[in-house]
Amino acid sequence: SPRRRLPGRILHNLTCQGLTACLIGAAFFGALGSSFLYGYNLSVVNAPANYIKAFYNKTWQERYGEPIGAGTVTLLWSLTVSIFAIGGLVGALTVPFLIKIFGRKGTLLLNNVNAAIAALLMALGETAASFEMLIIGRFVIGLDSGIALSALPMYLGEIAPRQVRGSIGQFNSIFICLGVFIGQVLGLPEIFHQETRWIWLFAFLAAPAVLQLCVLPFLPESPRFLLIERRDEARAEKAFQAFLGKQDVSLELEEVHAESRAQNTVAAVTVLDVFRNRNVRWQLITVIVTMASYQLCGLNAIWYYTNGIFEKAGFAKSLIPYITLSTGGIETLAAIISGLVIEKIGRKPLLIFGFSAMALFFGLLTIFLNFQDRYSWMPYLSFASILALIASFCSGPGGIPFILTGELFEQSYRSAAFMIAGTVNWLANFAVGLLFPFIQEALQDYAFVVFMVICVMASVYFFFLLPETKSKTFLEISQSFAKINKVSDAPDQELEDVLSAKARSRDEANGVAASVVEMESSF
Repeated sequence: SPRRRLPGRILHNLTCQGLTACLIGAAFFGALGSSFLYGYNLSVVNAPANYIKAFYNKTWQERYGEPIGAGTVTLLWSLTVSIFAIGGLVGALTVPFLIKIFGRKGTLLLNNVNAAIAALLMALGETAASFEMLIIGRFVIGLDSGIALSALPMYLGEIAPRQVRGSIGQFNSIFICLGVFIGQVLGLPEIFHQETRWIWLFAFLAAPAVLQLCVLPFLPESPRFLLIERRDEARAEKAFQAFLGKQDVSLELEEVHAESRAQNTVAAVTVLDVFRNRNVRWQLITVIVTMASYQLCGLNAIWYYTNGIFEKAGFAKSLIPYITLSTGGIETLAAIISGLVIEKIGRKPLLIFGFSAMALFFGLLTIFLNFQDRYSWMPYLSFASILALIASFCSGPGGIPFILTGELFEQSYRSAAFMIAGTVNWLANFAVGLLFPFIQEALQDYAFVVFMVICVMASVYFFFLLPETKSKTFLEISQSFAKINKVSDAPDQELEDVLSAKARSRDEANGVAASVVEMESSF
């Protein structure tokens, strides 16, 4: 009957679009045990802050027989928060070595060990009367996040067909936002925001890691990695078949073979090679600018103002945790919408729109903050500006930088590029946390003007210098940068010959006169 055939039609339509159950499962569970934990750890320390400081004071007094000094507890708390970024930087630096040995999927699976260790250290720190365990646990979960934010986008970018590469890549951003939101929910007083329960906020870290360990081993490794770096054509073919949902993947195999031969190297290049090679000079500059803008655009800084704005708006302190949920909800919703439209609108327009909108709302927020003591209704406009800022960030700047890092570089450069991008990301993250209190003290309500200028500069850069990468092959993206890099933009003849010959052979076998474009690879 037509009703019985409906699920089959839906499945057929999704497969034609490049979305298969295997591909969606890999993206979902890959992100669940990786970027979700990063987002969760951005928000999870906020709710139990007072309980953690009380734990530090109690432990100090039991050890040394005197209360902890105010300066010491502030130092320990600052270290607890900031060491997460230091761990992230160390994790990002280890990625090229890990993926070379364990592969993309293998690195994600191995990284769950870090999540488990961090969960144990932070959950058992109070029982062991050791605040050092909590601090070390924060470093280890930072290490986990540093590895995840490089290995996951690399994996997603290599397993997804080019027509849905952006949408699949946005799973990374969506799960970061979802992690922030879940951290806010579990930090509510009714759940774990209690003196006897706060350690469960950290024990929860193990749950997503266990779920990923239960599912991801049964999903394929990146077929590009298997074919180019492992020379395992049999496994690569099975991976292509699973991710694409079709049996005949000979054209995809031939394309990756030709790309491998065209690169004249199998071994991944070093970071120094990336800086030296003029063929990827502007790709490198673009990734550095994009990732720096991702952190320096000021989104993290607005959390310094949020509670104060809510209080001035007349909200009771007991209601603020529930109102804060709206920020996490808006963040997640905007990321999902971005994932749904990215293949229609493109990366470049979303980045330009996102940073331009952020610049506008930073300007409005600055005005509203200066007048909110004069008008009782002005804090509500400040709150609306904050929500608009969050939505603008997640519409593009919050996820596309990770997608672009994987798209702008060919296979042999990719691991080094992600190491550079990760280093810039975590250094910029640390810089914002370190410098913003001083900027705030010096400029007061005009502090956000700094971020407004950064957002404008980012928009101008992307408008003039970033080529669109939507639905393009990695070879086509490299050719897009050829002119600005001042190198030959002639397409690789071997790859062109492979695709043309393969298309002609299929046409002859089927007795159909189809063009090369119609027969091109999904990747």
